[in-house]
Amino acid sequence: MLILRTMQNKRICTLGVIITIWIFSLHLVRAYDVKSPTALTIKDSPDDLNRDEESQLHDDDDEDLEVFRPTDKWQTLKPGQAVPAGSHVRLNLQTGQREVKLGEEERLKYLRDGNGPGTINVQNPSFTSQELKEALKKFKEGLDDSADTKQEEDAVRAQFRSMEELKKDMAALDMLVETDVQVMRRLLNQFNDTNSTTEEKVTALHDLEYLVHQVDNAQNLVSMGGMQLVVNALNNTDIRLQESAAFVLGSAVSSNPSVQVEAVEGGALQKLLTLLATQRPMMVKKKVLFAVASLLRHFPFAQSHFLKLGGAQVLSELFQTTGADALRVRIITILYDMIIEKELISQVGMDLIPDSSHQERLRQYAKVSLLPVLVEQGWCNLVPELLASPEHDWREKALRTLLAMMAQCQTQFKQNPTLIYSLNELQIQYRELVLTEHDVGEEDGYFGEILALVDSMMVKLQ
Repeated sequence: MLILRTMQNKRICTLGVIITIWIFSLHLVRAYDVKSPTALTIKDSPDDLNRDEESQLHDDDDEDLEVFRPTDKWQTLKPGQAVPAGSHVRLNLQTGQREVKLGEEERLKYLRDGNGPGTINVQNPSFTSQELKEALKKFKEGLDDSADTKQEEDAVRAQFRSMEELKKDMAALDMLVETDVQVMRRLLNQFNDTNSTTEEKVTALHDLEYLVHQVDNAQNLVSMGGMQLVVNALNNTDIRLQESAAFVLGSAVSSNPSVQVEAVEGGALQKLLTLLATQRPMMVKKKVLFAVASLLRHFPFAQSHFLKLGGAQVLSELFQTTGADALRVRIITILYDMIIEKELISQVGMDLIPDSSHQERLRQYAKVSLLPVLVEQGWCNLVPELLASPEHDWREKALRTLLAMMAQCQTQFKQNPTLIYSLNELQIQYRELVLTEHDVGEEDGYFGEILALVDSMMVKLQ
């Protein structure tokens, strides 16, 4: 019996252990099935993980964050508020607060949906009282924006003045805009005023010279009687007025035939030659030569009148004056231009169908017998003197003038040993200079042109 009871007790203990293990297993399985904040959950798929995270974030936003609904105006963002994607956020440096408004795409959608200032959603014809109040509020905000815009426009407009205001200010400052004619009339009045000082008259002539470069202004000078005032000023005893008047005259007649006629008929050429033939400072004679050259250029009537007044003789005496080296090249240029003009007009006449105007120019140039006068007054021996100058420009102009005079001066050139010697020396010198030009890659340089002129002279004198 004892043995049997002992065996029964062992069975009861074994059954209790089994039941205890089974109950513990049930609790363990339940623990795995229940989620806890600290439980580690393993997902089989990344998609399931993303869905759970998005769901958790969405739940957190709905529970913890207040979503701010921006409009198309900047509004202050409170702490803890979230904004929709695509919104513009900025930091107001004055207040230190963040501000937000709709992005461009959202703003357009906002306006299309009838949420903009002063708009009503026409897709929903039924409106509540609250909706009408909101619409009226937004409409008033739109009016306030328009008022602000108008204020900005007024502020910008206030920075500028109207033309009427400018005219009043200029009139108050005596700075009314003048036309060229008005300026010229004022300058002529200043020059002709007996109360004006010499300095004021010189200033008026300088300002006038700047204006008469234009063809119309030079012609207006004639019509206003100013040309005669300028010509008469050449006789003034003050050398500053003589110089300035010659400068104005030369600028006015340059390439202006109608003004050239008025100047010649007004006695300008005779007065200019008088200044060249008498004792005058070099600065005066330079301006006078400029006026003579401008008056004679392309004007055969003036050239003929120049020869009748003894202009070639006046230039010859000036050429030989001691200390007049700076004027020599100017004188040679005047003579060369007169010779070439006549030759060119004759050559052009052979290629063109003659008309009345061209025939008249040929007739006028036929009256200009310059070369015989130059031979008679010794220019065949005067021009070669410029070849002794160290200036290449002077030599070039002298050679061109000698070639232009060759038809009338060839015999005298051949009998001038100084000329032959100078040409030989120049030929040697410029051949070396041409080689120097070739070394630096200049095949048709300036020295080559001068050498060609020297070679032409040598050929014609053989």
